[in-house]
Amino acid sequence: MRTKKTRKKRTELDASTPQTAHRCMRCGTCCRKGGPALHEEDNKILLAGHIEREHLITIRKGELAFSPLSNRLEPIEREFIKIAGKGKGWVCCFFDEKKSTCTIYAHRPLECRLLKCWDTAELLSVIGQKTLSRADIISKDDPILKFIKTHEKECSLEKTEGLISALLRGKDNEALLEKLTSLVQRDLTLRSQAIAKFGLSLEEELFIFGRPLFKILGARGFQLDKIAG
Repeated sequence: MRTKKTRKKRTELDASTPQTAHRCMRCGTCCRKGGPALHEEDNKILLAGHIEREHLITIRKGELAFSPLSNRLEPIEREFIKIAGKGKGWVCCFFDEKKSTCTIYAHRPLECRLLKCWDTAELLSVIGQKTLSRADIISKDDPILKFIKTHEKECSLEKTEGLISALLRGKDNEALLEKLTSLVQRDLTLRSQAIAKFGLSLEEELFIFGRPLFKILGARGFQLDKIAG
């Protein structure tokens, strides 16, 4: 008879278990490359409480993100939600690196269930399809939506990327840096106001507003002392 402890072990992604060809080797490589985007089918996992808001991050419209379809960085056409990474990296927050296991394996999202590194056809067929946005997760009467709407209007990634492109072309750098500084400061102000009003944690902030502009700009190689002041 299987014990409860045995059943629990079988639900974990155990990297120590060797597998044959064309089967998962349970090495954890996919988990280390970043968490999955969430789809409509994953809503039931959220509703059941297996994944909370603090485990999510919003990738906003216009933000550069790696596309598995084109195998390159591209500005995304519509926002999507994905499982957040750990610390400054993108290693899935549910991946236990010491044990090399997934801590929610029995309740893992759709993309994790479909991923086969030796045959990615199934996974690629759902990339960008029926993905969740903040509006799918946040209640329609939640007052935080007003902050999100204002933030998207005043601190859009499309506007930011437009300024970055102009800077890279070497056009009027001083004026462009001033505009970027203004965007960064407004971004931080809106975040601070929301944190004060709703008591958001850092993790919840990343779901509500996505990555701060100064971090996005820093990743693009811009000197933060000139941008964030």
